[in-house]
Amino acid sequence: MDARLTREQVLALAPDASSSKAAGGLATDGKWGLLGADDEAVWGECQGSGAKPYQAQVDLSALVSRCSCPSRKFPCKHGLALLLLYAQGNPRFSPLPQSRPGWVDEWLRGRRERAARHVPAGEGAAAAPVVAPEAAAAAAAKREATRWKRITQGCAELERWIADTFRHGLANLGASQREDGMNMAARMVDAQAPALAGQLQLAMDAEQIGVAGLSEMGERLGLLQLLNQAVHRRSVLSPARVADLRAALGWPLDKDEVLATGETLRDRWHVLGQCAVELPGRLTERRVWLHGLDSGRTALLQEFAHGGRGWERTWPANHVLAATLHFFPGTVPLRALAPAATALAEQPGAPQFDGSAGIDQASASFATNPWLAQVPLRLQGHVQVADDTWHMHTDAGFLPLQLDTDDGWALMAFAGGHPLCVMGEWDGRALLPLSAWTAHGHYWHRSAA
Repeated sequence: MDARLTREQVLALAPDASSSKAAGGLATDGKWGLLGADDEAVWGECQGSGAKPYQAQVDLSALVSRCSCPSRKFPCKHGLALLLLYAQGNPRFSPLPQSRPGWVDEWLRGRRERAARHVPAGEGAAAAPVVAPEAAAAAAAKREATRWKRITQGCAELERWIADTFRHGLANLGASQREDGMNMAARMVDAQAPALAGQLQLAMDAEQIGVAGLSEMGERLGLLQLLNQAVHRRSVLSPARVADLRAALGWPLDKDEVLATGETLRDRWHVLGQCAVELPGRLTERRVWLHGLDSGRTALLQEFAHGGRGWERTWPANHVLAATLHFFPGTVPLRALAPAATALAEQPGAPQFDGSAGIDQASASFATNPWLAQVPLRLQGHVQVADDTWHMHTDAGFLPLQLDTDDGWALMAFAGGHPLCVMGEWDGRALLPLSAWTAHGHYWHRSAA
């Protein structure tokens, strides 16, 4: 099943922040004994405090919901949670062999009958209401303004918390301050800026490392403060910088909009490397890095799957595929969408060694957009280990590597004492190797890819 809604669109329907938060807690498989969908509606049964589960249903044509719970909010938290699961692409919404439940069919039939009674004589009862483009644009602008208002309020609170934290002293943080930090992360979710919650969590995790992690914590809090300032000054930022800001907040453009308006580039794309990362909530993130053989452009395909669901397309490592990519906007446009791709017969050898120029390019990318999570980096050098710490010796110096023991020794054995061209993700602190080539074109890829 192909999700018709995004998480952002669902949360924009919430009557208030508390409903959004409550819906997020209910958007898990275990809460729902029944889930189903067809072209007209989605429905489910959510276990509440009573013996009988709540029956929730949503008319997809109008995004109108009904629930048997006593809430007077529309949509209620159950209706929102149902749509969140639907937007995530939960496989339980796949077409079912049996018909939809009677209580759903009865509700939809009642809605159609009531709508027919309001159709003027001489007009077909099946005629759908036409929404003027101006009205649709105005409604979209209103939803966007509402979300910016929530984000601005949340960022103002985060800004005060960061100032108080530095005033208290990073080295003096105790259990109470850490608990406040976790509460503030939850507040960012309520403010519809989920990526800020993740960044704040990383900052708090760095603090728990000890004195060695205080520098990283200070750096991450500084980037969060830069985000806060950008939110307040967004009216004077360029469109590309606003796109950077939205992505850093966890509010990128909808995929349909990127496909319609994004920069397009047709090329032969060499699959340099990829990795899959397990995230909370049974969510998996896959990142695939491509290099355009004709354009020299680098692209990132970032996808998410829920509950072990497979990917729509495979990108074989070290292969070449012809595709037209649609790039998300930004000052450093890396992320892209690939609606279709065709495998080519050619097999590339080792990519050109970037040398220290690769580090310069990565540094320039971070200088242009400091909120990038990672950038691609290709380097030539020797993989070495000392005191169970892996690093790469290059012409530019020693770079730390994010390698576990198995992958580290496997990569070192693959090198056989010779230099390698290593491609990976550089986050400004360490390089996560994804692929490697010898001078003869022999190929290695990370076992977790």
